Amino acid sequence: MPIINCIADLRELARRRIPHAIFEYADRGSYDEVTFNRNRRDLEAIEFRQRVMVDVSKQQLSTTVLGETWSIPVGIAPTGLSGLFHANGEMLGARAAEAYGVPFCLSTMSICSIEDVRSAVKKPFWFQLYLMRDRGFNEELIERAKAAQCSALMLTVDMPIQGLRRRDPKNGLSIPPRLTARNMLEVAMRPAWAMKVLMGRRRTFGNLAGRMSDTGGLTTLSQWIGSQFDPTVTWKDIEWVRNRWPGKLILKGVLDAEDARLACEHAADALVVSNHGGRQLDGAPSTISVLPEITEAVDHRCEVLFDGGVQSGQDVLKALALGARGCLIGKTFLYALAAQGQAGVTAALDIISKELQVSLALTGTNDVRSVSRDVLRSAVRSEPSAR
Repeated sequence: MPIINCIADLRELARRRIPHAIFEYADRGSYDEVTFNRNRRDLEAIEFRQRVMVDVSKQQLSTTVLGETWSIPVGIAPTGLSGLFHANGEMLGARAAEAYGVPFCLSTMSICSIEDVRSAVKKPFWFQLYLMRDRGFNEELIERAKAAQCSALMLTVDMPIQGLRRRDPKNGLSIPPRLTARNMLEVAMRPAWAMKVLMGRRRTFGNLAGRMSDTGGLTTLSQWIGSQFDPTVTWKDIEWVRNRWPGKLILKGVLDAEDARLACEHAADALVVSNHGGRQLDGAPSTISVLPEITEAVDHRCEVLFDGGVQSGQDVLKALALGARGCLIGKTFLYALAAQGQAGVTAALDIISKELQVSLALTGTNDVRSVSRDVLRSAVRSEPSAR
């Protein structure tokens, strides 16, 4: 077995274990991938202040977000198609998160259904929702999330229409996976993955059963999304959700200070600073570059979570220093899941936790709850994109 001691190791193992089309669905961004690349580049550009001669013997990594205790300030973001990265992937991810003491958020576009995931865990998880044209379907999903005792509803607000991820149609991505002349060899070279997925509980969108009679392939899926996602959604629709959801409400996809203020005015309990992993508006800023202005605009009226390129404990510490309460991992979760299933997700959380602990100590800090900009040396700036 290879030595796994960083997220890049899990990514490489995932690349070898799953078909190319599925790997690139997670690994890449939209259009020219300018924003996708900015997310990582801008995180890497931030420098820490190395401090010495400070007693750092009492490290505290746990925190509280939305009234829930997290063992580390990291949760698992909603990711579509997780069950194709590993059989029963959403169930395994939820189990790993529960055991580790961090939140797991299930995507509407998951392979395993809300009910599947609920049967796999004892503690509540979060559910992510898109507002669709068919509000009856939205109500149905909200009721199912309530029945599953989900502790928070995450409303994704940055996808009124779908951006083009150019690699997906070029790779012939289909849901469920279908053998073609182009991808037959890819699947044949990965018999362990294929057998597990075929034997898994589901191979298509569990939450959409009965709503999509046949996805066919990516073109049909895109057409379905185009027909269902609602481009008319405005802030007044938050009230519609609030009237039906009694629990915590999180808005995911906020990338502008004015929108952050509006989210607070519309009674969001938390928001996620996110550009959809660089998979929607290409040319948008990186999430870390706008995090300071968003936390300033929010001014403690709701909690701020950070999403976008988090692959290490150092990344987490940088986000905490700029005002985030916690971070969400999406691509990192999928790499880990594809690489080693539930054990891989646990390994990823362990890696991030250990890196965070060391980084805290070397910046002269003991408690994630008291991290401030004092641990940073450099200003946050967006680097020009390499072409």
